[in-house]
Amino acid sequence: MFHAHSHDDHDGSHGHDHHGHDHGHDHGGGPATSRLGFAWRVGVGVAVLLAAGLTAAAISVPAGQAIVVTRFGAPTRILTEPGLHWRIPAPIEASIPVDLRLRTTSTGLQDVGTRDGLRVLMQAYVAWQVPNDPARIAQFIRAVRNDPDEAARQIRSFVGSALQVTASSFDLADLVNTDPAAIRLPAFEQRLRDQVATSLLDGYGITVQAVGLERLSLPEATLAATVGRMRSERETVAAERTAEGLRAAAQIRSDAARDARITVARARTEAAEIEAASRRGAADINARAYTSDPQLYLLLRSLDTLQTIIGANTRLVLLTDAPPFNVLTDGTAAPAAPQPGPPPPAAISAK
Repeated sequence: MFHAHSHDDHDGSHGHDHHGHDHGHDHGGGPATSRLGFAWRVGVGVAVLLAAGLTAAAISVPAGQAIVVTRFGAPTRILTEPGLHWRIPAPIEASIPVDLRLRTTSTGLQDVGTRDGLRVLMQAYVAWQVPNDPARIAQFIRAVRNDPDEAARQIRSFVGSALQVTASSFDLADLVNTDPAAIRLPAFEQRLRDQVATSLLDGYGITVQAVGLERLSLPEATLAATVGRMRSERETVAAERTAEGLRAAAQIRSDAARDARITVARARTEAAEIEAASRRGAADINARAYTSDPQLYLLLRSLDTLQTIIGANTRLVLLTDAPPFNVLTDGTAAPAAPQPGPPPPAAISAK
């Protein structure tokens, strides 16, 4: 009886367990589903952690910047190539951006003295940048703690001092002049840049791209002295040019008088030669005329003489039988040749 009862109880227990197993299977298998959901949640969490770690470890270097990677505050490397880089996530490593773009700063008006003892107001500008060089970047960070404003302030201080030194090597006429060829502004700016560039590169790791004078003006006293000097220079130039003009005019007049004297002397010589030639020609003609017909020649000569000495208002009292007046009554000259000796006297009166 006892054995049969135990068997029956065993059968009942078995049947109950089987029924419970069938019931659990019909509802989807709870333990397996729970394990799958837990694994999925763990995978998602690990992916999120990996993504967060990658994000924390990624460094993006944009163009125009450099990234200084520090480990526990001490710089370990400097990234200058644009793109994606990696580091150990914080708090082990951190990154510091450094701006490498070109910047400009201006000194404002500075009162400086020139070599000739005059005062002038100058304002200079500087174009500068941190070079794409890890050593210079580290030097810049040590000098100004990566503060561009502090760097600009110290640059202005350097340029102000350099203006004083550079201006003392130039006269005011080298900077302000009415003659463009006398102005030496490019030389002034080059000397100023040489002084500033060396100091900033050695002290701060900064390269200077350009230095120039942005503004140049004169104080009232210097302006008056400059205007007076320029007036004196203009007056000197005007006096020199006037003297040159007077010398040129005197030279021209002297040359003209010399040429006139030479021309007049040459003309007189030629006139004398022409007159002598004409006299010779006239003498030859008279000689030929007298040779061909002496009586006609004497008649013509007598008429020429009368035409010369008798005018419209001339009255003559003369002997009509004396030559050359005998032709007035006789009509012909005496055939005999004139006797030597003075001609008979004749009275001539003229009104």
